[in-house]
Amino acid sequence: MNNVAPLFALFFALCGCAAVASLLTPARWSPRTLAGLGAAAALLLMLASGVILFGDARLRVDLWEVESLGTMKLGADRLSALFLIVCGAVYFPVSLYSAAYLERHAHRLPYFGILYHGLFASIVLILIADDALSFLIAWEAMSILSYLLVTFEYERDESSRAAYVMLAMSEGGFIAVAIAFFQLGAIAGGLDFATMRSAAPLGEYARWAVFLLSFFGFAVKAGLVPVNSWLALAHPVAPTNVSALLSTIIVNLGVYGIIRVNFDLAPIATPGPGLVVLAIGSISALAGILYATIQAEMKRLLAHSTIENMGIVAAGLGAAMVFIASDLRVAASIALVAALYHLVNHSVYKALLFLGCGAVEAGAGTRDLDLLGGIARRMPWTSSLFLVGVLSISALPPLNGFVSEWLTLQTILQSALLTSAPTKIVFAVSGALLALTAGLAVTCFAKVFSMGFLGMARSDGAERAIESGLGMRTPMALLAATCIALGVLPTYVIPMLDRTAAPLAQASAAEALVPPFFNEAAQRSEALKPEFLAEFHDLGANIGEGALPGRGLVVLHRGEERNPVVFAMSTSYMAVTLAALLALIFFAFKALTRERSVVRRPAWDGGLRRLWPSTTYTATGFSNPVRVVFQALLRPRTAEESTEAVAQHFRTAIRRERREESIVDRLVLGASIDALRKLAEAIRRMHVGSVNAYAAYVLIVMLFVLLIGIGR
Repeated sequence: MNNVAPLFALFFALCGCAAVASLLTPARWSPRTLAGLGAAAALLLMLASGVILFGDARLRVDLWEVESLGTMKLGADRLSALFLIVCGAVYFPVSLYSAAYLERHAHRLPYFGILYHGLFASIVLILIADDALSFLIAWEAMSILSYLLVTFEYERDESSRAAYVMLAMSEGGFIAVAIAFFQLGAIAGGLDFATMRSAAPLGEYARWAVFLLSFFGFAVKAGLVPVNSWLALAHPVAPTNVSALLSTIIVNLGVYGIIRVNFDLAPIATPGPGLVVLAIGSISALAGILYATIQAEMKRLLAHSTIENMGIVAAGLGAAMVFIASDLRVAASIALVAALYHLVNHSVYKALLFLGCGAVEAGAGTRDLDLLGGIARRMPWTSSLFLVGVLSISALPPLNGFVSEWLTLQTILQSALLTSAPTKIVFAVSGALLALTAGLAVTCFAKVFSMGFLGMARSDGAERAIESGLGMRTPMALLAATCIALGVLPTYVIPMLDRTAAPLAQASAAEALVPPFFNEAAQRSEALKPEFLAEFHDLGANIGEGALPGRGLVVLHRGEERNPVVFAMSTSYMAVTLAALLALIFFAFKALTRERSVVRRPAWDGGLRRLWPSTTYTATGFSNPVRVVFQALLRPRTAEESTEAVAQHFRTAIRRERREESIVDRLVLGASIDALRKLAEAIRRMHVGSVNAYAAYVLIVMLFVLLIGIGR
């Protein structure tokens, strides 16, 4: 199938039918209708994009001619296809989950259904837009629909405020992106992407202008520092299924925009822009996980974690840009594959965690970790599936988060190939920040599961928690299985991602990372020496040959002459080894305790007659060491409220609350707001109410204009 236009036409028709069905379907059937049509549209999208990615099909459709702006076009390549597959892979389980989650909002489902499917269609339009005008129109539609979905529960003041901040920041990013596109179009002579690609290379100043405008414009959606404030505000107030989309698909669009402009339409030519992206990504990762670690509200914690993960993706992209500018194409391809791998992984496990958070809230009535505890005994299925997401996002082997973070760190170590000392220093600092981020991520999500799911219940809701229904558990199970597959089978995922990365980096990462241990004929044509491969054969790297397809199950890279370091990893064999060890421990324990009976006794509680929930460790207490160590960065504000009595001579109650304020808001946004306030105050002082003063202002301006005219 060379032309996939009919499949995309059917997809948009299905989204339109779903929006109409939301209005016409009776309330009791509306959740299932929304879920069924949304899931069907997602499957159709994955089919169409899969044909493009693996079948080399193309999408090219001319829409309308716009006077003086050119023709609006639709088109899709392998980069579009990968993001479309991820979009469908997330929308499918989220749509199924929505059937059970939205039952309590049955009276508003027509409104929600229109927005939900409209957002789906606008996201796909962004990814298949083949000119700047189509892209910008679809982008604006996506931003407005996202805003309306965040304000779905509009009765709450915090929903309106969070959505307003999100929309305001989105519009700022939109303006920056629009200026970058129109600048590119003016230089290239057209707004369609093909014309921009074929234009002559940009000059240094134009290249920097396009890069800065496009990067920070798209960084708003990607949630990168310093334009990430909307995430922590919007996620907690949005419906959980919408939060899952915001934190996976919507932030991915920001990354897509960065790649489309800076790798495809106007590729960078110097290392400078790459170093900026690398530094911003590393700082975003550390800032995100720091604020995630000290949060007790699960959705706000996951929102900050999204900032962290997008920072890791950006760091990989920055490294790829530096390597491309340094003409190290293989290293660039590996870095780009690592970034795309982490983007795919984050989309899957973050969707799983958000859906799990919604299931916990539905079953226990709260998502505050300080009020949870002990729900693993009452919600065993939800807890087990949530644990898969926790292990994945903590980058523990053999799950998917480990593979992409390991590849990213190995990519940073490839800086030994570079010749510039300042560039190497930036890579070294970024590597240290990413390593610290990885350690804090384990602390953060150990807190989430241990304080939220284990121990004693710390509230009545947690004490009486109810297991989520099959409608919620099934989508979570699909996502959990995908996390495991992406982690255990990296040698099959890397070639898929390489189909997207290789045209951009002009080199193959799959050839460099997946040696053909299963294919003797291919070994003779490989750059790796036979004796080198033979050593790994002796270690068992060819186990599975003849029974499994593909090149092998080992991710391995042997550096070049300047950096002859070998790094190798196999989560496939690791998973088998871990399963064997667990089975061995289980049967050994059974054998040792076969003739012994289990005796249950009351737990020793330090001499107390009973251990009360209020005396147990909470999530806030667990994260307090991190808060203390990083006090200089976090610098929380203490707000004091008091109740006074007896003519204000006595205070009967004093309540102090520590409010965390983002370091970005304090140093960047706060400073900007203070400067604007001072400017407004200076202007206000000019309003003295005197007509003579106003006449003097006019006279001064007129004299100034005359002097400029005379000077010319």
